[in-house]
Amino acid sequence: MTPKRALLLTTPNSYRTQDYVDAAARMGIEAVVAVDLPSVLAEEWEFSLGTDFGLPEQAAEQIVEALAKSSGAETGEVRFDAVLALDDSGSRVAALVADALDLPHNDPLAAEAARNKFLMRTMLAARGAPVPEFGEFRTSDNLKDIIARAEEAIGYPCVVKPEELNGSRGVIRANLRCELAAAVRRLTALIGDGQPFLIESYIPGVEVALEGLLDRDQLHCLALFDKPDPLEGPYFEETIYVTPSRLPLTMQNRVVETTEAAARGLGLRTGPIHAELRINAEGPWIVEVAGRSIGGLCSRILRFGMEVGNGSSLEELILRQACGLPLESLKRESQAGGVMMIPIPEGGILRRMCGVEEAKGVAGIEDVQITARLNQSLVPLPEGDAYLGFIFARGTSPTEVESALRQAHSLLQFEIDPEFALVQ
Repeated sequence: MTPKRALLLTTPNSYRTQDYVDAAARMGIEAVVAVDLPSVLAEEWEFSLGTDFGLPEQAAEQIVEALAKSSGAETGEVRFDAVLALDDSGSRVAALVADALDLPHNDPLAAEAARNKFLMRTMLAARGAPVPEFGEFRTSDNLKDIIARAEEAIGYPCVVKPEELNGSRGVIRANLRCELAAAVRRLTALIGDGQPFLIESYIPGVEVALEGLLDRDQLHCLALFDKPDPLEGPYFEETIYVTPSRLPLTMQNRVVETTEAAARGLGLRTGPIHAELRINAEGPWIVEVAGRSIGGLCSRILRFGMEVGNGSSLEELILRQACGLPLESLKRESQAGGVMMIPIPEGGILRRMCGVEEAKGVAGIEDVQITARLNQSLVPLPEGDAYLGFIFARGTSPTEVESALRQAHSLLQFEIDPEFALVQ
């Protein structure tokens, strides 16, 4: 049997790439990696292909041409079974490449809507989905005009956010006029002058994350995560994810139904989705529906089909579906699981870390992965886009898992010097 082939679109610093490559290897799938880098740099970093994802049509054309050339296909025919974007930045490119190769894919507009917050809000609001009040602005607009428009249409508290960054980058809550002005200035420094951004009403309530797989227009909920740490601002740094959710079953069902309706409203039809929702007395509200799987290394706590130590990883499920292979059980293992994304407490240079082995020794902790490197410059939210690392736990209940994660985190110590300490 001819082995399956999958094209993986990723970014140079993505946490996700290796897990997908490893999953493909376990399944006997040939993985070809295209990265958001100039081709010369991609070669130096030992990636198969490189192009600029910021120019989707041009990038897709370059990728298809490069694949045809590398396969020696004189007629331009290229044999691939799947095209997957591992991060938001490559989703539209992936849809265009899949369309060119005549593979199952989401419509490019749907892929774009799942990564552009303004387009997402606009499409969902038009369909009556539960989304906050919002307005689009530009960082080059007069600040007094921005504030006046926002106060009239949205009010306080409100949230300032960029249209296309993810991982809570640039997302800032404002409760007062002075805070809104400061938030807009800070976002402008991050994304540059003349760039679009949103101001939307703040949604109170608890936040959850849904990991799902769209197959034949149907949403399969793979995991529903509680986020036990309050996300109330001024910044929205995610830390702990725990599954299964401790919400009442009726509310869990409403979350799934709301997410499925939102995915359809955006035009998403196939592949992984990662949704964020807020829940309050009015029910679930859509924060985002991304056409990709969960970020970071968080997927490592998910296993499907069998019990601990066996079963399929999330990446294996996604690759199976994308390559047209039969889907095995989509039922998550019975044990509770959780992950903590270790937050960066302050900016500076990471000089020393300790307590990792002690944290690994906490009952229920499966692993502690420190992804930050010594002597690396650390940038916390809202400007930063990384974590110090990840803590993984399993246990008999979500409460037990959450407790283990908190205990392990309390044992970790990081010594961070101010940036100016470099100049002596």
